[in-house]
Amino acid sequence: MRRRFLFIEVIFADAGYQCPRVRETVRKSGAWRIEIAKRLDAQKGFAVIARRWIVERTLAWISRNRWLARDFENFARTTNALVRLAMTKLMIRRLART
Repeated sequence: MRRRFLFIEVIFADAGYQCPRVRETVRKSGAWRIEIAKRLDAQKGFAVIARRWIVERTLAWISRNRWLARDFENFARTTNALVRLAMTKLMIRRLART
């Protein structure tokens, strides 16, 4: 997996990705680092959390695509392909602006 994404160094993830399976996958890659963007336990109300906005914005961009707004797919590989398609669409639109 790592050789397909040589440009990725740090993975920012939501608190839902703190499980041992994710940590083991990142460790096996050898070069990736995972940073969990979670809020502080003592936090009340809204507060800006470093790198949290990257995770939130990415999820919001993905959710703007109708086929990913709800998870109706039967296979994980189908959802994976649709997420890649959504992010490719986003990148192409941004590149076309310049």
